[in-house]
Amino acid sequence: MSAPTVAAKRGRILGSAAVTWLVFALALSAWELIALGADTVYFPRMTAILGTGADILLSGPAWRLMLGDAVFDIVLPSLATALGAWAFSAALGVALGTALGRSRWAMDYCGTLISFLRSVPPVTLMPAFMVMFGIGKQMEIAAIVFSTLWPIVLNTVDGVRSVDQVKIDTARSLGTPRRYWLGMIVLPAAMPKIFAGLRLSLSIAILLMVVAEIVGGSGIGLRISTTQSTVQYTEMWFWVLLLGALGYALNSALLAVERLVLGWQPAREDDA
Repeated sequence: MSAPTVAAKRGRILGSAAVTWLVFALALSAWELIALGADTVYFPRMTAILGTGADILLSGPAWRLMLGDAVFDIVLPSLATALGAWAFSAALGVALGTALGRSRWAMDYCGTLISFLRSVPPVTLMPAFMVMFGIGKQMEIAAIVFSTLWPIVLNTVDGVRSVDQVKIDTARSLGTPRRYWLGMIVLPAAMPKIFAGLRLSLSIAILLMVVAEIVGGSGIGLRISTTQSTVQYTEMWFWVLLLGALGYALNSALLAVERLVLGWQPAREDDA
């Protein structure tokens, strides 16, 4: 890639980022003005929400980088639950999807079952998860794994089945042993669709984390439920906005990993 092209690409990225943050700042300002005009407890001002968030998250000692107890007692445990369950689901989903995609007949028998399980709303299974795993982390992890597994499986199957036949023929003509095809041909070619499934499942993991924690009585979900029932709407809105910020940050991190892994693909240059 030539220097002018790199400079132009960097300019587009910086310009896009500047516009994004400008729109975000305008949205926060609009929230502040609308809340100021509405003057209702149900829709607090943005400055009040951010002030409450600072008191909650940045009330710790200096040796802890000013991070408050809520970061270690609420935020990090919730993230650990969501990301741990999502990582397990990702490993299981890619392995299962690869096996199903490489088989000539497996999806003919399992496709309907997978589509059925994917169509079941995970929230409706909460009572069943509570009976099977009890109220606690096991129930929350099971709900997240079940919800995030199917998008990864189906996208992996689609990616594995869409491998260019030319690549297979080339590997065969070069005498590449079949045991190396999976790591050298199939998975690299399927990675774009696998990452699409991972991004979708990550957003689902954050959603189910909140729902499971509301039911299980822990983490961020519990704080949202408690502050809503006790009419602490300023804090409730802070937790809701924090979830949005965490979801955005995690998705951005996954996109960065995707660009790094798929940097060899020319088509990725025009992304974002």
